[in-house]
Amino acid sequence: MFVLVEMVDTVRIPPWVFDRQLNDAIAEELNKKLANKVVYNVGLCICLYDITKLEDSYIFPGDGASHTKVHFRFVVFHPFLDEILAGKIKYCSQEGVHVTMGFFDDILIPPESLQQPAKFDEAEQVWVWEYETDEGAHDLYMDPGEEIRFRVADEVFVDTSPTGPAAAKTDAPAPPGQSTAPPAEESGEKKEAPYTLVVRTGTICEPGLGLLSWWNS
Repeated sequence: MFVLVEMVDTVRIPPWVFDRQLNDAIAEELNKKLANKVVYNVGLCICLYDITKLEDSYIFPGDGASHTKVHFRFVVFHPFLDEILAGKIKYCSQEGVHVTMGFFDDILIPPESLQQPAKFDEAEQVWVWEYETDEGAHDLYMDPGEEIRFRVADEVFVDTSPTGPAAAKTDAPAPPGQSTAPPAEESGEKKEAPYTLVVRTGTICEPGLGLLSWWNS
């Protein structure tokens, strides 16, 4: 679930912290820059583990800060495929069951990965597994807050780096004082999560039925 990733970065230390130990100042800057951030194709950065090498520091003309190339290791949340994790159901939607681990919320169980037969209850806004027992069918509601175990099936990284403004789709110049940009509701796009886990359901606890387990292949 957590891995150590070797990284290299140039860290800028402003002059008003020159009185501190260099290692402490660099560690603070690295945590401020990377902690709780997603690095593309790497994972969710948690905290600095250690600094393995400090190269020479330089002060450039026009900038009183020092610049140091640093080799370090960072603790990163990046589960491997088929790893089994535990979390809680955050909410359900037509897209599937959304799961949270407390520090990471972008976990989705798509409908095709739920135990079948399953249906979405529009009134309750939850997914329901029609669980067969010796006494007949039993509706298992996947309510928010329930603990669940799941298996990692896939991961999706999205590059959310800022891009330039889209060109206005018009041939005629706009009247003075009037913008050529499309309205916000037209130009606005759904914000995508930079890192999402796509998982399969595994284990859920249901009162009266004990611990129910399954793994979709």
